[in-house]
Amino acid sequence: MLLNNNVTEFILLGLTQDPVKKKILFVFFLLSYLGTLLGNSLIIVTIKTSRALGSPMYFFLFYLSLSDTCFCTAIAPRVIADALQKTITISFSDCIIQIFSFHLFGCLEVLILMLMAVDRCVAICKPLHYMSIMNRRVCSVLVALAWVASGVHSSVQIFLTLRLPFCGPNVIDHYLCDLHPLLKLACTDTYVTNLLLVSNSGALCIMSFVVLMFSYVIILHSLRNHSAEGRRKALSTCISHITVVILFFVPCTFIYTRPATTFSMDKMITVFYTIGTPLLNPLIYTLRNAEVKNAMRKLWSKKLISDNQR
Repeated sequence: MLLNNNVTEFILLGLTQDPVKKKILFVFFLLSYLGTLLGNSLIIVTIKTSRALGSPMYFFLFYLSLSDTCFCTAIAPRVIADALQKTITISFSDCIIQIFSFHLFGCLEVLILMLMAVDRCVAICKPLHYMSIMNRRVCSVLVALAWVASGVHSSVQIFLTLRLPFCGPNVIDHYLCDLHPLLKLACTDTYVTNLLLVSNSGALCIMSFVVLMFSYVIILHSLRNHSAEGRRKALSTCISHITVVILFFVPCTFIYTRPATTFSMDKMITVFYTIGTPLLNPLIYTLRNAEVKNAMRKLWSKKLISDNQR
């Protein structure tokens, strides 16, 4: 419920006020977003159409690419359009929707990465029972729970934010609507609300971090009993996953597990994990994964053959 809310829209200061730099940012964001859509769509289509990629690992990779696409789409299109505007405004309702979708798909990505670590742990530590433990029904339930948990996380964030009164000013020193810069505009003491928001995000980050670290400690301990080739293949897959975790997890932890203070670097860090990471993830998983590359080649070959037969 909104309390004494006289603000109907917010003004976003963006990344820069320089017209030339705005045009450069427009090109950068547009190319990054198109690259994200292309890369993740290619992975999604490849996994859906390839029988060779039917293992649980690729089931989770499918949803990671889907969450990447949705996460970036919650931010990028508006940022691209705003880069050409002299004054950037966003309505109160659109701001709340952006925060909700942003945290929904961001949380989903964190949980999918956690499930992928658990999947690798089972695959390496229990190879003979892997397919029975991580069967399609179990994987589907785990992903469904990740969606539900993400929805709960985002709903809590929005509920706590909507209880605050906003009566002016309405200028957000950011290029998107997010919790920390928005809390600074509330016409009341936000200490308790901020503590609850940080606890919500902090619990998610800490729980995910503990599960991730525990999984990889078990994996590294288990690899001692594998052959050199088995260790090489397992480590190659794990390194790809750890790289993605670091690229996404570290910036998010820095932004959302501290008190409501803002730093000059916050905007660039946010750009990195909202625009950069969804673009890099497909490259990391395809360049280091022979099975995905082979499946993509077969998919491309089939398309060329079908086009030539027309």
